[in-house]
Amino acid sequence: MGILNILVLPGGTEIGMEIWRALKDCKEIRLYAASSDDAHHDPYVFARHFLVPDVHEPTWLETLNEVLAEQKIHYVFPAHDDVALSLAECASRLRAGIVSSPLKTCRTARSKIATYECLRGVVPLPVVYDDPASISEFPVFVKPDIGQGSGDVHLILNMEQLFRCLAAPKRYVVTEYLPGEEFTIDCFSDREQGLLFCSGRTRSRTRSGISMKSRLVHEEIFHGYAASISKKMEFHGAWFFQMKKDRQGKLKLLEVAPRIAGTMALNRVRGVNFPLLSIYEQERIPVQIMMNQIDVEIDRALVNRYRHNVRYRTVYVDLDDTLILHGRVNTALVQFLYQCVNESIRLVLLSRHDGNVERTLQLHRLGSLFDAVIQIDRKASKADYIREADAILIDDSFRERMDVHCRLGIMTFDCSMIEMLLDERV
Repeated sequence: MGILNILVLPGGTEIGMEIWRALKDCKEIRLYAASSDDAHHDPYVFARHFLVPDVHEPTWLETLNEVLAEQKIHYVFPAHDDVALSLAECASRLRAGIVSSPLKTCRTARSKIATYECLRGVVPLPVVYDDPASISEFPVFVKPDIGQGSGDVHLILNMEQLFRCLAAPKRYVVTEYLPGEEFTIDCFSDREQGLLFCSGRTRSRTRSGISMKSRLVHEEIFHGYAASISKKMEFHGAWFFQMKKDRQGKLKLLEVAPRIAGTMALNRVRGVNFPLLSIYEQERIPVQIMMNQIDVEIDRALVNRYRHNVRYRTVYVDLDDTLILHGRVNTALVQFLYQCVNESIRLVLLSRHDGNVERTLQLHRLGSLFDAVIQIDRKASKADYIREADAILIDDSFRERMDVHCRLGIMTFDCSMIEMLLDERV
């Protein structure tokens, strides 16, 4: 299909990060990102990043179309529920395709009330209290009709709390409280073949509505519910739905979303690349799903990425306790060194190693990594061997780093500092 230019909007959400992880190494994809301000995470991982207004601003479509035209974008990949709906509503005026399901599906899924009305009698639903007077027992659960994550959700213990909550100028849904285990079911559908894949996973630990810890759950009932939903709602590509158990242990629907979920990574590492499959679906390329039968668990945490002003054309690296640490190759440092190789930055090994340096490098399969290898004795100063003004030194020894820094004025790093130098932008 040639190379497709894909713009992720907004690129810095957890959804956008999963799309990035899934597509960044695909040879047929060139990634771009856009967001409404530079406070988002996209500039740290997307080399091609643009600022566009929020979709609720009047000029968002005009500005976005300018970017799409200038960069020759083939598809916009929505990474937020509001964006998916706004793009679908403006599809005829958008100067690119959309990796998403049809407008009717996006509009229905964006409203919990509309979703429940659409799927009544199709899958088990929670009891919805349209009239507070009909509530027979507390607690009940109150959430916005249009919302995402766990924003503005409330566990209500009595009628006084309920009236106070409902007084806010927002449309809420009041449902029975579901205290049981919660699940997400990741799905993929083709517009002609229907449901091609579904797999359940737990939501063992969540933060701001995002699943941070999850494991696979193999339940045939999930497939039945997925098939029923997909017959009622039209999906093009990846989608998911969430269910939770009531007091009696019966599963009931929480929501449906026609988009990528961040924790779809749990199935991606088994072989189901939902973003790539969704692009194939839009291109009408027939797909087959091949998956490794692995029992796998995911636990997500914050990751550090940096922007900095360090500039260098030569990197000097120590061997013992730096490149080789506890008798093993320091793989994080090797990642950085190969990043330098890709950028044509000169690499020099500068070591006091007592043995045969070349043999040690060969033993650890690092023999061809360096442009030069300099072995010095115990009394020599490493500063005497660093010639370039635009060089940096990586060394575990504080004394060595201090000597080089004071004499030459260049920047020096130990292994704990290397993460700042890693550049994951694609």
